[in-house]
Amino acid sequence: MIKDITAKTLLSSAKRPDPWFGIKYTMNLYRGCSHQCIYCDSRSECYQIENFTDVLVKVNAIDLLRKELPRKRVKGTIGTGSMSDPYLPLEATRNLTGQALEVIAQQKFPVHALTKSDLILRDLDTLREINRVYAAVSFTITTADDDLGKQLEPGAPIVSRRFTAMAQLAAAGILTGVLLMPVLPFIEDNAENITAIVARAHECGASYILASFGMTLRDRQRAYYYTQLDRLFPGLRKQYEQRFGARYSAAANNAQRLEQIFHEQCARYEIATRLRVYEADAPFQPALL
Repeated sequence: MIKDITAKTLLSSAKRPDPWFGIKYTMNLYRGCSHQCIYCDSRSECYQIENFTDVLVKVNAIDLLRKELPRKRVKGTIGTGSMSDPYLPLEATRNLTGQALEVIAQQKFPVHALTKSDLILRDLDTLREINRVYAAVSFTITTADDDLGKQLEPGAPIVSRRFTAMAQLAAAGILTGVLLMPVLPFIEDNAENITAIVARAHECGASYILASFGMTLRDRQRAYYYTQLDRLFPGLRKQYEQRFGARYSAAANNAQRLEQIFHEQCARYEIATRLRVYEADAPFQPALL
């Protein structure tokens, strides 16, 4: 179900940019997500989204952004995609993200977009304008295999389309890379998967890969995930329950070894494992750590 709602505010602010993504201001134009990834942490109770299959559209988001953005004293990076993908299928017609990026470009703020969709290519010209200050686009990619990806992320564009979009963004001079997170235990935590992702990212011009070897397992998130495991991977749920019990998080098998392989492969291809983020007091240099 898609439902229009009116929001009171749009941008939430952090005291300082987070160390992973450099985000100072978080912008969510939608609540809920039609990508329906089986592992999504946003189903957790703490986010207070009762039915994650519903997509709530903040119809006054652009008006709020026009009012809130000029009042921000710190020129910090605006992040979008933390709670709901900014490029859901309905974005093709609603265009909230596209309009928001135009406002951000006018106000000369930096942006970091997190997505699983190649629909972001529609806004390439706007991203080029924002990139006069700073623009980064990170694609969540947890498997290099389209068939497995379709099982895990049934409503999202297939992985190969994300890689193709990454290549086009990189060719246009946009800082782009991979969010290799989560890495699902017993499903994606093998050397072949990690090396395949790094190699394909290199082919498509990725400048960085940010990785975390494991996943969260919180309340409603865990319940939904286990139901999907029963459907897609019969018998695997028992292995999770035996190994992780009621823990908040689940580390990938051989996580330290996988991380070593990851860093070796990134060094081989000269791909950064940290992102040099925008700093308000310094001109942006697209060099990476």
